[in-house]
Amino acid sequence: MLAAYIWHWWIGLVLLIAGVAGAVALIGGYLKQVSSQRYPDGKRGREQEL
Repeated sequence: MLAAYIWHWWIGLVLLIAGVAGAVALIGGYLKQVSSQRYPDGKRGREQEL
């Protein structure tokens, strides 16, 4: 039963990493979408303003 106990720890670790990566990707995608609506021209538009 020791192998099952260790195996559960590895499954938990993999699920934790996947969950954190998914949350970071979701937040990053949201911020990218919101900032693209706020600054639609991107870097080129800001360089032309200067």
